[in-house]
Amino acid sequence: MDIKVEETENVKSLSEVTADTIVQHIINEGLGKGDKLPNEKILCELLGVGRSTLREAVRMLASRNILIVKHGSGIYVSDKPGVSQDPLGFTFVKDKKRLIHDLVEFRMMLEPRVAALAAQNRTKEQLAKLEAQAAVVDELISQGKSHAQADSVFHSLLGEMSGNSVLPNLEPIIFKAIDLFIDLSQSKLSHDTIGEHRAIVEAIKAGKSVDASDAMIAHLLNNKNYIMKVLEHENF
Repeated sequence: MDIKVEETENVKSLSEVTADTIVQHIINEGLGKGDKLPNEKILCELLGVGRSTLREAVRMLASRNILIVKHGSGIYVSDKPGVSQDPLGFTFVKDKKRLIHDLVEFRMMLEPRVAALAAQNRTKEQLAKLEAQAAVVDELISQGKSHAQADSVFHSLLGEMSGNSVLPNLEPIIFKAIDLFIDLSQSKLSHDTIGEHRAIVEAIKAGKSVDASDAMIAHLLNNKNYIMKVLEHENF
């Protein structure tokens, strides 16, 4: 199979692009935990890169717990593949439809309570930050730009406002779910997001825990309903 590194804008180094291509190769070939990759010579030929570039790419992936290099044996897929932005290795889950469904359910179990706690425990400073961040999301949507990162920050602020010290450790999981939502919904949910975020902010501002929880539930249900419709027509 030809998996040569594709030309990209000069944003990433060749080693970084090669690392991304290796990850895609692992996914395309259905390689699982502990599976061995082709030897260095074959990988260089498949990727169309030199050994120094390949070795740097492999080092990057090893540092991100995607690959394990066993000297004298070869290169293997890690037993627990995951990266800093994807700590549980969602990238390598084959059943994307089931993954997205389960992430929706996970968010439904967690985030309404987070919003309720934020309404109880928020400070004036935190509330000001939340309102400002909601405005950033609105502006990006109005400009037709990606609001994924800004949306993640919005939900991160809610976690901080809840006063629960465990939530920061769960944020990477939530962020991955948000990224999946936005990738699927594209711009069709954008204007709904503006109104739903405003409802969440207003409930928290008023200190109304039940209203904040309800507003978050409405926000997540809107995402869930649309995503499930998309999945019915997509080949996942």
